[in-house]
Amino acid sequence: MTKAEVVAEIANKTGVEKATVQQVVETFMTTVKNSLLKKNNVYLRGFGSFVIKERAQKTGRNISKNTTLVIPAHNIPAFKPAKSFTTTIKTKVK
Repeated sequence: MTKAEVVAEIANKTGVEKATVQQVVETFMTTVKNSLLKKNNVYLRGFGSFVIKERAQKTGRNISKNTTLVIPAHNIPAFKPAKSFTTTIKTKVK
């Protein structure tokens, strides 16, 4: 499902104009992104959490050149679904 499809689905179910829904979805995504940039996690009860995961420094390999390189420590965004979310998906999707 694309962002446009999500916007259309919400607009159809709520009766709110697509332009308004688009603005709300964009604002939500920007808010989550800005929060993660500040290293603040976002918790949505019953849905899941957007968190920052810290990756340690590690050694990688370039197989084609047969060399090693150091990959520095870095942070990456991640989504951790809530238990109720995963339970619902497991029981309803087969």
